[in-house]
Amino acid sequence: MSVEQLAIEAKKLGLQSVELVSPEHWPMLRRHGLTCAIASSHGFAKGWNHRENWDFCRDSIERAIDASADFGCPNVITFSGMLDGIDPDEGVRNTIEGLKTVVATAETRGGTLCLEVLNSRVHENMKGHPGYQCDTLEWALHVCETIGSPRLKILYDIYHQQIMQGDQITRIRAHHQWIGHYHTAGVPGRRELDEAQEIHYPAIMREIAETGYDGFVGHEFIPTWDDPVAAVRHAVQTCDV
Repeated sequence: MSVEQLAIEAKKLGLQSVELVSPEHWPMLRRHGLTCAIASSHGFAKGWNHRENWDFCRDSIERAIDASADFGCPNVITFSGMLDGIDPDEGVRNTIEGLKTVVATAETRGGTLCLEVLNSRVHENMKGHPGYQCDTLEWALHVCETIGSPRLKILYDIYHQQIMQGDQITRIRAHHQWIGHYHTAGVPGRRELDEAQEIHYPAIMREIAETGYDGFVGHEFIPTWDDPVAAVRHAVQTCDV
């Protein structure tokens, strides 16, 4: 469906955001009483862990921060990038130093950069990202804690975390102060949040609520049901705690 069709259906379901759509669609979202919870930027393939990507990442991030600040989008996504032969220690150092060059812009404009953890185990398109460096929560925590800015947090994707490490509630409880945004999807297959997958989402959502989190949870599954709107409705009901 078109972005506007999705927005219309999202509004009917009581949702407040359609995320990761380009700024050209944001005026349309506003007309429907919606926002964009997190803005896209440079993509996961070319990230901060390679210095030759810094100019590309910085330009994309700064444009996204400015557009988000003007519109009221609270978050901008960012990624480590793929290893592509780089020494892992050099990659983490580059990511830290690279993100330092744009955190000040986020602090000035009021947006929050969210570093996404992706699974590197599943060899299926858009279901896993072999070679992606930021593939554990601890890796992302090290980056965020080293930089130490309130405007750099983690995009905690429950689907990816389940595949890489599991132990969801314990990790959320221990590190929720560093989490700026959440994503959902069923495991395995990145499908609906139904009985055919292994994550018990109500318990995880209750834990997120109990931490005091007041941000957004984005449904990012790949629908397989004949009626994708019904699939989103089911996800909304499953996560409404």
